[in-house]
Amino acid sequence: MQERMSIIVFSGTVDKLLAVATLASGAAAMDLDVDIFLTFWGIEAFRKGNWKTNRRLSKDFEDYGPAVMNAMEAKRVPTWLDTLKTARELGNVNVYACSMTMELFGLTLEDMEDIVDDVEGVAGFIQQAKDSKITLFI
Repeated sequence: MQERMSIIVFSGTVDKLLAVATLASGAAAMDLDVDIFLTFWGIEAFRKGNWKTNRRLSKDFEDYGPAVMNAMEAKRVPTWLDTLKTARELGNVNVYACSMTMELFGLTLEDMEDIVDDVEGVAGFIQQAKDSKITLFI
């Protein structure tokens, strides 16, 4: 059985999305399968085009937002979406949108960035995640 890491993405802030993408890249480079489950504000971040304008940081660090985002752009740090795309190139990384949240927000798979593979219910994700070596909630 392939080793697996499961990540539940509840937040849509850039700092947390960058952490998700970096962790997924590291796990994929270490030959772990990675399943990412998007729910609530995580889904909103993956809506087509939202990554281009999202500059929000977690509440604890919002005062640093403009300076951090400007520094990342000046140093040409890849966006969280580009980092996640690189993770997919490294290994088996799958991104699923929570079916309940998609229905609540009135979204379909076509509304999401192409990196989102499918819409899945929580029971399906838990079935996969129960065999994970690492499970994270971000």
